[in-house]
Amino acid sequence: MRPTSLAVRSHHYAFTIRKRSGALRNQHRLISTPPQPQSHDPGAATTSTVESKGKERESAPKTKSSSATPAAANVDDALPLLQRPLGVRKQPKAKSKSWDDTKEKFIDQDKRLEERTHLAREATRGYFADLSATRRHGGKTWIAPKVMIREDRALYFPDIFGTPLAGNQQKVHTTDLLQGKVSVVALLTTRMSEIHTAQCIEPTLQAFESNSMFQLVQINLQDNLMKSFLVSFFASGIRKSVPETLWPTYMISSQNMEYLREPLGIANKHVGYIYLVDPNMKVRWAACADPKSEEVAALKTCTTVLLNRIAKARDTRQEDAPESLSQQET
Repeated sequence: MRPTSLAVRSHHYAFTIRKRSGALRNQHRLISTPPQPQSHDPGAATTSTVESKGKERESAPKTKSSSATPAAANVDDALPLLQRPLGVRKQPKAKSKSWDDTKEKFIDQDKRLEERTHLAREATRGYFADLSATRRHGGKTWIAPKVMIREDRALYFPDIFGTPLAGNQQKVHTTDLLQGKVSVVALLTTRMSEIHTAQCIEPTLQAFESNSMFQLVQINLQDNLMKSFLVSFFASGIRKSVPETLWPTYMISSQNMEYLREPLGIANKHVGYIYLVDPNMKVRWAACADPKSEEVAALKTCTTVLLNRIAKARDTRQEDAPESLSQQET
């Protein structure tokens, strides 16, 4: 009897323990995941639908504004017109830099302040700044004006010296070349600059090449001594690509243009720059980098105006000459 009673008791205890543990598990489930009340309000679905439609309407203007952003960026990215006359204020002279000029640079207070400003500007300029700037607008920083700069506001083209392509080793100065003629001056530094200037100059050169008062002055400017030496060494190759009639006005220069970049508007040394200079050596028009069709037409128009003024002034002097001779005879 005792073994039977012990078996019954143990079975009863095991059943009780299993029952209590199951109750505890169910209680834990009820506490951790409480049932969500279901709403039977018919307006709830309508409210959620209205809210979803409102969100879609709010997202629509964002899509429009994002699509309008590139257009606004293109407007802001437009190039400005040339805002100031280019050149130097002091009339240049055909002479090399002397010791007196160097001494004046260190003594004059204004020149020292100018030197300090220039050094501070160059210190914040990266070594590859010009090269990286060609990724935007091809290095073009401003658009040439459609009309000439007024003579009373125009500035002088600085004196640049170099060796002519004709083979004469004697130094030539732009002051001597530009005086008394209408000149289109092209600054060449790279192959890309040669392409830029050729595209802009070609129509004007074809129209006035035979005019004795017109000339094209090309300056192959290499302020790096090693590049200047290489260009001078391979000058024979340049002669093959340049017509012989343009050799006397084609010069190779190693002059340091560090202090003339800002006066001449040279913001990028890898692109070409073109200047229209009148007989008084004043810069009346300028263009840079890859020319637009309007700029090409403007160069030809401005050159025509200057040549017509010279021809008219020459005719007036010829008409006045016989009158003055007749008055002297009487």
